[in-house]
Amino acid sequence: MNFLNEFNLFSLSKRINRPLILDGAMGSLMEQKGLTSKDYSWSAKVNMYNPEVVLQIHKDYINAGADIITTNTFRTNPYALKQAGIDVFKNYVKIAMNLALEAKENLPILIAGSNPPTEDCYQTQRKATKKELELNHCYHIESLVEYGADFILNETQSHLDEIKIICEFCNKNNIPFVISLYFTEDLRLLSGEKIIEVISFIKNYNPLCISFNCITNSLLDKLTSNMEIDFNWGFYLNLWKKSESENNKRNNFYAELIRDKLSLSPSMIGACCGSNPNDIKSIKELLDERNNT
Repeated sequence: MNFLNEFNLFSLSKRINRPLILDGAMGSLMEQKGLTSKDYSWSAKVNMYNPEVVLQIHKDYINAGADIITTNTFRTNPYALKQAGIDVFKNYVKIAMNLALEAKENLPILIAGSNPPTEDCYQTQRKATKKELELNHCYHIESLVEYGADFILNETQSHLDEIKIICEFCNKNNIPFVISLYFTEDLRLLSGEKIIEVISFIKNYNPLCISFNCITNSLLDKLTSNMEIDFNWGFYLNLWKKSESENNKRNNFYAELIRDKLSLSPSMIGACCGSNPNDIKSIKELLDERNNT
């Protein structure tokens, strides 16, 4: 069932009286297994050479309670693969999408097509030209839609020029999309703009949701205390810095970390780098606990 055919995706969270649960990390899990490449392709080649790993991670997140699984396409974008000497990027997108569709089976699970920044997520100065930025996002988003994404999850976006390209392209072509932003301690994009002003810009293009990812819990607190949330919003935090000893003792580590965010009525909650299915399970348990009280 494709919920997008019936109503706005994030209206669904209001109907079921809880945030939608996004899955957790994919690339960092494969990195821990020693499967990722050191070149620009990073996790993309795992789709080709170890598809069973990608499939199992998707299934593990679904079993943990995820409503949304994210395709392993964080580095299948044409610019990144070209830097790694790969010209036919669509093969990688298609295989990644097929793996997500196989994991979904007939379950009411949504598939988010991951569309990353053109170059490295944390790269302030970039080499790609304006034309390369445009072609990279347009081709990648088109392919994700062609092969079956329910919506496009534009992740870790931190440069306004790329955000503009994505918003304009998706809006013009009626493609459902989420923009998920990465920002610095001074509440600015890596390109320098104030995050609150960027949010105001994005809202003009009717995204399904504006999200924040790969940041710490304290930075998210800093942002939410400095803005009015009058839009569908979500988050998935970076957990690389979590206490391993504490996490080993408490499977609900992530749930306790984010419990206070529920009062802000997010439409979507997931986890980012360093997370695993146990963290997603803890979100599900937290939401079940809230709805049962």
